[in-house]
Amino acid sequence: MTTTGVTLRGAAWLKRYGSGAPPTARLLCFHHAGGSAGMYRGWSQLLPPSIEPVAVQLPGRAERLRERPYSAMAPLVEALAEVVAPLLDMPYACYGLSMGAKVCWALTHRLRDEGRPMPLALYLASAAAPGLPEGRVDWNVPDEVLVEYLRTMGGTTPEIFAHPQLLASLLPTLRADLTLVDSFHFEPATPVAVPIRAFAGADDIEGGPERMRGWGRQTTAGFTLEAVPGGHFFDADGERRLTQVIAEDVARALG
Repeated sequence: MTTTGVTLRGAAWLKRYGSGAPPTARLLCFHHAGGSAGMYRGWSQLLPPSIEPVAVQLPGRAERLRERPYSAMAPLVEALAEVVAPLLDMPYACYGLSMGAKVCWALTHRLRDEGRPMPLALYLASAAAPGLPEGRVDWNVPDEVLVEYLRTMGGTTPEIFAHPQLLASLLPTLRADLTLVDSFHFEPATPVAVPIRAFAGADDIEGGPERMRGWGRQTTAGFTLEAVPGGHFFDADGERRLTQVIAEDVARALG
């Protein structure tokens, strides 16, 4: 164990972006398909020091680029349950964007089945509710199709498209991520007793408000849905809004 209680294996998976002050709660953050933990680097400035953002870095990206990415949800969630277990020693919540929303929802079911502490809430963004089709199951398509998908969804910096070799290095992981999402069909017998708060881009074609409304059936502890201006990825104002909501909710839950 390290001094933070995270195993050496977990250290490769977790990016801790806290301010350094002793936290009273943690926010586990899960990135989108093709994304990385770095998208949450600035969240320590958006959240109060009492909430430590801990971003999950999946294999196949950034410093883990040489590792094989997961293309199926079940083995990923099995690994994640072990990785995050040492972090559940204080109150925590989960935030997931797009693919990350499905990952943290599936992980919550796994943790419940293992008798682990449950999150205070799930904050899910830009992800169609379970049971709705996401896209294609077979992402064994030409690279050009994946590149066009990136352009259509937004969220990828223009500099990436200007460097063909860098772009090509990212496509295998994106292909695996999309396969993971679109092959994931999970119909739990019992919803989680955890509040779900959903955020949907008003112009999002994949995870817009109507396609996120069905998340309400996945909880017995309350559901809210908020439309955020923009598409699949939120701008700076959208990020400030959702982190404000998270901070207020966590403070309320902790009394």
